[in-house]
Amino acid sequence: MSDLQSLTQSLRDFAQARDWEQFHSPKNLASALSVEAAELLEHFQWMTEAQSRSLNGDKTAQVAAEAADVLLYLLQLCDKLGIDLAVAAHAKLLVNGEKYPVALAQGSSKKYTEL
Repeated sequence: MSDLQSLTQSLRDFAQARDWEQFHSPKNLASALSVEAAELLEHFQWMTEAQSRSLNGDKTAQVAAEAADVLLYLLQLCDKLGIDLAVAAHAKLLVNGEKYPVALAQGSSKKYTEL
């Protein structure tokens, strides 16, 4: 069993023990995911680029907790929709590789439509 599968099963067990599955519709999970992503972003609000690259230990721990929330909600959403997140991510990397060929995209922040 992969780490993602193990986490997903742990999330199922956690929700089932608390009778929370009734609240875990794809819509609700996507909403919760968006809220958690915003909470992650909040830690970087008003920081400079340099500050965002050199977080202290306490701030890194706070960011790690929010990143974990994002991952956990994303796993729950994918589980409800029958999406294998690892497979989807690998497929997306292939698509992005075609959109952003190294020869055109290297060192550029332009969108693929502008390359």
